[in-house]
Amino acid sequence: MAYGQPASSDVNSATAEAPLALYKKREAVHPKLVHGKYRLLKWVLLGLTLSIYYTLPWVRWPRGAHEPNQAVLVDFEGERFYFFFIEIWPDELYFVTGLLVLSALALFLVTALFGRLWCGFACPQTVWTDLFVAVERFVEGDRNKRLKLAKAPWSFDKISKKVVKHSLWLAIAAATGGAWVLYFHDAPSVVVNLFTGKAPLSAYSFIGILTFTTYALAGLMREQVCTYMCPWPRIQAAMTDDQTFNVGYYAARGEPRGKHKKGTSWEARGDCIDCLGCVTACPMGIDIREGDQLECINCGLCADACDAIMKKIGKPIGLIAYGMDYRDPVYPEQRRRLPQWIRPRTVFYTVALCIVGGLLIAGLATNQKIEFTVVPDRAPAYTTLSDGSIRNAANLLLLNKNSETQQFSVAVQGPDALIFGAVGRQVAQDRLVIDVPADKQVLLRVFFTLPDETARQGVPIEVTATNLITGEAVVRDMQFVRGGQ
Repeated sequence: MAYGQPASSDVNSATAEAPLALYKKREAVHPKLVHGKYRLLKWVLLGLTLSIYYTLPWVRWPRGAHEPNQAVLVDFEGERFYFFFIEIWPDELYFVTGLLVLSALALFLVTALFGRLWCGFACPQTVWTDLFVAVERFVEGDRNKRLKLAKAPWSFDKISKKVVKHSLWLAIAAATGGAWVLYFHDAPSVVVNLFTGKAPLSAYSFIGILTFTTYALAGLMREQVCTYMCPWPRIQAAMTDDQTFNVGYYAARGEPRGKHKKGTSWEARGDCIDCLGCVTACPMGIDIREGDQLECINCGLCADACDAIMKKIGKPIGLIAYGMDYRDPVYPEQRRRLPQWIRPRTVFYTVALCIVGGLLIAGLATNQKIEFTVVPDRAPAYTTLSDGSIRNAANLLLLNKNSETQQFSVAVQGPDALIFGAVGRQVAQDRLVIDVPADKQVLLRVFFTLPDETARQGVPIEVTATNLITGEAVVRDMQFVRGGQ
């Protein structure tokens, strides 16, 4: 045994006496209800976002006779996504990608300007957690009553309150899962089918999954989701700087802090009376006075709590507030100075946002309702007819994305001697007229024939499909094929 190394028996006995704790047990956070401008804003956004989520599937939007009239619908059966006047087909999913990129850039810009404003006011985890805490407060009372109830022995009163609270949580979670399913089916129809047992198994499965996740994340885990599961707190630090408008504690004004009695002097001390109002109001359970912290979601509830205390003790509000450089010793001059909104990172995000947004708008504005492809045969690439003429064959696929039947003209331009033909269709003057039903595609088998003396390898042929009702046209090019030249 090496010198200084304890005997194994000593190690074992020491471990048995004091087991090493690798993980700290979670301390439940019971935020106190505060009143103020940020709390009011959170209530408004909570009501607005939840109203949109639960009611949007019921909004109707007029479309064609053969299309659903639900404003927002992910229609797997019909293989498309509807968003009011926008209709996205499977081959147009790049629009969805562009929308996701646009959302990410907007989040980057907001973070660079205002920190984790999204997390504090509009993130689904924040919104549903706020709702669940409001239910908990309604059933069990505010912070002090909830703490007292948590420490109290089990009784009929405690059990009944817990049952009521968790039942309401489960009802909200089930409504959340049910509302999500409505985005994938016609809302009125699927609600009836859900309650009559006629809905598909997938609908019940997704409702069950989302009920469980909503109940667990917003009711049981709460701040742990933001601290341990969400990657955004670890990413957003790369997008903020000393000009970001974060919520913070102005230590130059508040320190040294300590308890204060009415009528005593404020000499040689700060305005913070160490009442812990900011701590008890925080839904993340942190102390904003300790500076920047990963857990802070920038909700501003600590500022509301502090402002209420400052008013009571006759001090100016703003000891905890949104601002920049709140650790700077210069106060209040530094506090009054607004951030430098225009700086390299905000310019970059804004320019990128405008470019992606412009591309999306341009793409949607020029998006055509015709899907037209020409696929030449390659096996064999050409055929020699009995009179020596050379024939190329191709498949023409014409898709009508309109909600009504459309009439299309398929015309061909090429050498004067070119003969255009189609299987089972009448072609007049190198032009074919065909009706394509709404949301349907038609496959045409066509032939391009040139006399032997005219046929040349690589002769260009232009095939144009024109909607005779709307005038919309799509042009496809191909080259005549003849081997051995």
